[in-house]
Amino acid sequence: MRLKTERDVCILAHSYQSREIIEIADFSGDSYQLSVAASTVPNKTVVMCGVRFMAETVKILSPQKTVILAHPNAGCPMAEQMSVEYINTVKRDCPDHAVVAYINTTAALKTVCDVCVTSSSAVKIVEKLPQKDILFIPDCNLGAYVAAQCPDKNVKLLEGGCPVHVAVYVEDVRRARAAHPDALLLVHPECTPQVLAQADFVGSTSAIMDYAGASHNDEFIIGTEMSIVQNLQYSHSYKKFYPLSHKLICPDMRITSLVHVLQAVQGTGGEAIELDSTTITEARACIDRMIEYGG
Repeated sequence: MRLKTERDVCILAHSYQSREIIEIADFSGDSYQLSVAASTVPNKTVVMCGVRFMAETVKILSPQKTVILAHPNAGCPMAEQMSVEYINTVKRDCPDHAVVAYINTTAALKTVCDVCVTSSSAVKIVEKLPQKDILFIPDCNLGAYVAAQCPDKNVKLLEGGCPVHVAVYVEDVRRARAAHPDALLLVHPECTPQVLAQADFVGSTSAIMDYAGASHNDEFIIGTEMSIVQNLQYSHSYKKFYPLSHKLICPDMRITSLVHVLQAVQGTGGEAIELDSTTITEARACIDRMIEYGG
């Protein structure tokens, strides 16, 4: 805390980070919330406690700042599933489709997409797009959820998604419901359609946290990364929160420790994110459209 003040550093922590990191962060939230926060702070250096695509998004929105990823090996399998070459090939076969990229994509992939979305804004943005035909990448589960909410759109999906959320099955829901019959099931749309069909509420990480906090119910089964169970328990100690499955652990999010954050602030660890000006300009275009349509 002393060092970050002395070195004029802003610390951003994704909601999936451990509690001790969230407690020393200046801002916590989802990837887009953190990127917007970073663009408004006066600090010249930003340390991202999350994964690489999040740090890249901060750099795209704040290219003048020094952006450091607290752990250099913190990646996102979903963000790295599809290459620019592959998507360009698909685009040639579907020239009339608007390419909608989940924010969980690399900066390079964002350069060939029309608009970016978050799990909380995807439905709203897709509804507003003038194109009827949509190519949604990379998460086919989130894409299927969006397609179901936007019946007037023709949504094309590719095989991709979050390996953590996709590992949860309907049988996990049955076990959790049997163990906690009075609990509401809150699920992230990166889970399969079969699991979403069993949920009492489907929403982004921030929406799940807001719903649990505002609900009159006292018990909840949380169908997203297990750190949210812990963070909700801290915020609402009079309520009870249970993980939908103990498989809901993101190793890339958990790889960052408080020591890694300290080293990043000290200047002895982490990795400074470097993006060329062309990538920043072209990737920012789809993010700016997200802000335009999502506002």
